[in-house]
Amino acid sequence: MMTHADIVASLQSRWPEHRVAPSLSRIAALTELLGDPQRSYPVIQVAGTNGKGSTAIMIESILLAMNLRVGRVSSPHLSDLTERISIDGEPISHEAFDALVGDVMPLVSIVDEQRLDGVGMTFFEVMTGLAYEAFAQAPVDVAVIEVGLGGTWDATSVADAEVAVVCPVDLDHTHLLGDTIAEIAGEKAGIIKEGSVAVLAEQHPDAARVLMERCREVGARMVREGVEFGLIGRTPAVGGQVLRLETADGPVDDLLLPVFGEHMAHNAALAVAAVEAFLGGKPVPSDVLAEGLGAVRLPARLEVVRTDPTVVLDTCHNVHGATATMAGMAEAFDFTPLIAVVGMMADKDIEGVLRVLEDGVTTIVCTQVASTDRGLPAEELGEVASDVFGAERVHVRDSLPDALELAVTLADQAGAGAGILVAGSVVLAGEARTLLVRQAADRDSDDVLGEADGYDPDHLQDEDDD
Repeated sequence: MMTHADIVASLQSRWPEHRVAPSLSRIAALTELLGDPQRSYPVIQVAGTNGKGSTAIMIESILLAMNLRVGRVSSPHLSDLTERISIDGEPISHEAFDALVGDVMPLVSIVDEQRLDGVGMTFFEVMTGLAYEAFAQAPVDVAVIEVGLGGTWDATSVADAEVAVVCPVDLDHTHLLGDTIAEIAGEKAGIIKEGSVAVLAEQHPDAARVLMERCREVGARMVREGVEFGLIGRTPAVGGQVLRLETADGPVDDLLLPVFGEHMAHNAALAVAAVEAFLGGKPVPSDVLAEGLGAVRLPARLEVVRTDPTVVLDTCHNVHGATATMAGMAEAFDFTPLIAVVGMMADKDIEGVLRVLEDGVTTIVCTQVASTDRGLPAEELGEVASDVFGAERVHVRDSLPDALELAVTLADQAGAGAGILVAGSVVLAGEARTLLVRQAADRDSDDVLGEADGYDPDHLQDEDDD
């Protein structure tokens, strides 16, 4: 009998999600065999270059505060594959996941044998099918679906979303989605289906034109940030910020969001507008908004995972995301010096991200993402960092535990006021969180940063966020 670890390894041995096989034929074939579970509940789908994961979590939190049963698909995961399928705000249990795989895999094998478009089902396609089936079995009242990559050909788009949410579009994954913002927006616009409501974050003009044209083509009603909804004001507060939002019922004040950064405040406004669109344009009661936003928890988004010295995790991995992260760091923390532990995927704009970090980071420790062959070797990252920071500000450590230990040592030597930022990749943030959060739960060790109990980098996904 296969163990949970065996099941995870078997799934992850499939065609990886960073190698795109652009077709909905395979996922459509699977969902048809399953009885099209994605049609048994309304869907809110979330796409965009940055912010879609946090926006999806905020939407889920508000819906849960309305006493609805909610399913949520997310990608990538940080520490455990089951994080990708959440019901009622919690990842599916290992036991339930394993049983679900047992039910669905015989049908996956049927699709594999057909070799539609020349390949068997990819890892992401199988995970999408599993999620849609899990939500039908639950059953959920609504599903919040985070797009994996792009939009038009993403496996999640086998569902026709009633509400299509598009977070800010910027340059990323250009080798897959296009070389310009307009081309990338065209891929993401594919989630906007006939008769749906498109909830659009404030966009670059080139992206806005593409998205609005898509809405006109399919007859989708537009709800736009800065026009129908938006962030009116915000005040930094202990542990987060207090928001004033423009909603369907007019301005709502004094909404506590326990997350740092102006970009997160904009994501919260987007999430509220998405829920209102789901309700047919009706407002969400202010007490429900307060409860839902107040309950938001965003792992590895400017998340403090250790104190003395303070260690902050973030998932930023492109220029747009890094810019938002550094602005959030400057507002929420006053670290002097700031030491960054950075690992990146080889296919990212490495120099661009490092130049954003350089302005606020005193010292950088370059390391390698361990759990994927897409990770740039630490030495190569160090060479680029030396050009950007100057060699005297750069350290290189091949393993993340060694890099974290060095960063802690440097922070301790600097004394009070020093802080550490771990960033550059969703996968790196997941690896660091696995080490640091689990270690925080077991402080019996005298090591500065020892190997966390249960840490298994092979459980981490072979891809980065979109």
